[in-house]
Amino acid sequence: MDDDRPLHGVRILDLTNVLAGPYCSYHLMLLGAEVVKIERPGDGDLARRLGPEPGLNRAAIGASFLAQNAGKKSVELDLKDATDRATFEALLTGADVLLENFRAGVLSRIGYGWETLHRINPRLVYCAISGFGQTGPMRQAPAYDQIIQGLSGMMSVTGTPETAPLRVGFPVSDTIGGLVAAMTIAAALAGRSRTGKGVCLDVSMLETSLSAMGWAASNFLVSGVPPEPMGDQNATAAPSGTFHAADGPLNIAANRQEQFATLCRLIERPDLLTDRRFADREARKQHRAALNDEINKALRSRPAVEWEHTLSAAGVPAARILTVPQAMELDQLKTRGFLTDLEFPGDPDRTLRVTGNGVLVNGEALRPRTPPPLLGEHNHEFKTTADEVTAP
Repeated sequence: MDDDRPLHGVRILDLTNVLAGPYCSYHLMLLGAEVVKIERPGDGDLARRLGPEPGLNRAAIGASFLAQNAGKKSVELDLKDATDRATFEALLTGADVLLENFRAGVLSRIGYGWETLHRINPRLVYCAISGFGQTGPMRQAPAYDQIIQGLSGMMSVTGTPETAPLRVGFPVSDTIGGLVAAMTIAAALAGRSRTGKGVCLDVSMLETSLSAMGWAASNFLVSGVPPEPMGDQNATAAPSGTFHAADGPLNIAANRQEQFATLCRLIERPDLLTDRRFADREARKQHRAALNDEINKALRSRPAVEWEHTLSAAGVPAARILTVPQAMELDQLKTRGFLTDLEFPGDPDRTLRVTGNGVLVNGEALRPRTPPPLLGEHNHEFKTTADEVTAP
């Protein structure tokens, strides 16, 4: 893809660490933005030292960092140092976006609150991602993904009545916070093209997580019914959840009446359609356990992959439950170019594989073009420019 990606020409100064912020800027990079990571000299993003390979962590290219920093640039700046502050302010004048995920008020305390940033660059879009937002009684509380999962109620509905509360198996609150921030930044840039003015964006991971919980939150707000953990079952329909084929688990979501009828025909159990316990959606929900037991008996006659093909072809949503390695081998991902192979930073004999964002633009996948940067790899590019700006 040539330079026709939607955010080509946009420069983002990225002060973020670990996950929510870097995940946000990774997606903006895939959309064409130039992302310049501003990292603390000698240490850099904490994610550089996080991951399952100790050797990579010691080399400051941990797996957690590699996963979401391809295509970015790295420059080391100490924002408490006068020279580096001058460099930073020079960069601000030409930037479109400043992104940070410090605790509320940290950037302001070192002299870069919104009023100062807006004075330096009136067109700047400033986005702060934090656990609880920049206002409110919890604004200073420390927060990681698991803290937000617990406070949002997410953990209370994850698992079964016997196992809940459980943490979701990946950092979903960080991910959602990063995605909402990226969406809002893109919207702010679109708005700036009309008004010419920058804006201040305040993203709360607690609030974005609650917003993303869908029916678990809205059913309580609208009807006063608190959600309960239901394991692998769907509270809104039956049969809808995990079932058991001859060789392993299978997800089926026969949420509509015609899908249930098709399912009964294909598993050769037409009698289920005339059973009063399963006559309609509400009846099936009330007798979910009995219905699941009958369906499981029928499914044990064939392997999961056969049921997946048979049911899906007939319009009944169904699929195997895969491991992450199995999912990464799906032909669907290969066809759409979801994964990209890059040169491994500092190791030409090794390949780094990273994910995309699931979007095709004019039929082409959005891919990073360069590997994740070594710490300070682009100091020469940006500090040279700043020296020229600040020279007497």
